[in-house]
Amino acid sequence: MSDDTNRAAFDSRDFTAIFDHASVGVSDIKQAMDFYQPALAALGLEPVMDKGFAVAFGNGQGRQWLWISEPIDKAREVAANNGAHIALLAASRTAVRDFYDAAMAHGGRDDGAPGLRPEYMPTYYGAFVLDPDGNKVEAVCRKDGET
Repeated sequence: MSDDTNRAAFDSRDFTAIFDHASVGVSDIKQAMDFYQPALAALGLEPVMDKGFAVAFGNGQGRQWLWISEPIDKAREVAANNGAHIALLAASRTAVRDFYDAAMAHGGRDDGAPGLRPEYMPTYYGAFVLDPDGNKVEAVCRKDGET
């Protein structure tokens, strides 16, 4: 780790959210829901608002929502960004595996099977998938030990 790393922030166990909401662009909301609904259910997330072209997922404990949305500007295509991804907190390593399994069973593609990622931190357990449009979505649990 470089000398300019804020160790207190890096080592923090406070997973308080800093976002009000985030959005993932998809080309077809129905196809996306076939993928996202079961994958996010494994993390305790469910639809909290449905606008037809966009669906917000939350955990029922506030407004920290993940929107899945067709483009507002219909003249532009949805294009996944190779460098961006959404990382969602999982309550346990089991939930990470359940997320991955549900994603794979519903049109997702593997981008990193469930496992420890000690290069990030010793307890970082994550799984990476690509949705049907190629957006990278991750589930991560930072808790110690097998849970």
